Amino acid sequence: MVQGTLSEKLLNWFDREGRELPWRVKGGAHPDPYVILVSEIMLQQTQVKTVLPFFHKFMKRFPTVQDLANASQEEVYLYWQGLGYYSRARSLHATAKMIAEHYQGIFPSDKTEVLKLKGIGPYTAASFLSLAFNLPESVVDGNVVRIICRYYGLTEPVQEIMPEIREKAEALISFEHPADYTSAIMDLGATICTPKNPSCETCPWAEKCFARLNNKTEDIPVIKKLAKKEKTAKIYLISNAKGEIYIRKRGEKGLLANLYEFPWEEDGLINLSSTDLQKEVTHIFTHFKLVLKLHKVQSETPNLGGQFISVNDLKNFPFPTLMQKVWKAYLK
Repeated sequence: MVQGTLSEKLLNWFDREGRELPWRVKGGAHPDPYVILVSEIMLQQTQVKTVLPFFHKFMKRFPTVQDLANASQEEVYLYWQGLGYYSRARSLHATAKMIAEHYQGIFPSDKTEVLKLKGIGPYTAASFLSLAFNLPESVVDGNVVRIICRYYGLTEPVQEIMPEIREKAEALISFEHPADYTSAIMDLGATICTPKNPSCETCPWAEKCFARLNNKTEDIPVIKKLAKKEKTAKIYLISNAKGEIYIRKRGEKGLLANLYEFPWEEDGLINLSSTDLQKEVTHIFTHFKLVLKLHKVQSETPNLGGQFISVNDLKNFPFPTLMQKVWKAYLK
């Protein structure tokens, strides 16, 4: 069968060229499902090169699922700081507690049970079960979509043909080596069949790839992009006579929940005399772009539900990347 031949070619290529990653083993499932869980959650919407230093630091502090379950949420945030999408950290922490308390520290290998874990949807569940338990699960992310569309010449908008893409991806799974196959197709998309300038000459599937044969690699896949909405707001860098800086903790729900911030607003509710610093910080969230205009305030009692801390203590509070950008802009 063509599918079997493709799988074999991909596995042979992976055996020679597959990336060495700290959460990866070749030849079957990883012996510690916790390692796979942490890496999979970190890799959601984030590239490998970005994740690597965070993964090492995180695993050094929380080497077992019990260590993570026993930690405070604020400490987990500190070790996640800079990685973004903090809801992932909350979900990972909650899942660690579920594993420790409800599963006696033993990870479930049943898909229905895995999908009950916090922050794990169909894609992450499939990847986790494949890599942690060597189960033949179809893993379809952006890399796989791109590979399938290019190889088979699927030129309709991706959003309209996902069932066909999933069907073709599932038909390619290696039932003999599912964990290696999952890693292999991820590596193929990350290192060879890249969005721009793919290395077709070294691709194990190049011989019959529609996009390569028809010079269509830059045109496939077809993805309709939605324009991001833009929001603007003011952010206040408030200091007192001691030179301390004012911070507050966000609520338990919504954007950047439970993280610390400098007070900011969209609707002009903060009534403080401020100086426009003529500086802006732009940050791209998943669904919108936020532009913050920096304002400097001198006040002893801002009364905005926060606290003054010394500048040297800022490092002890978990701030999202957005607030780190604001602080760097302020210092300049």
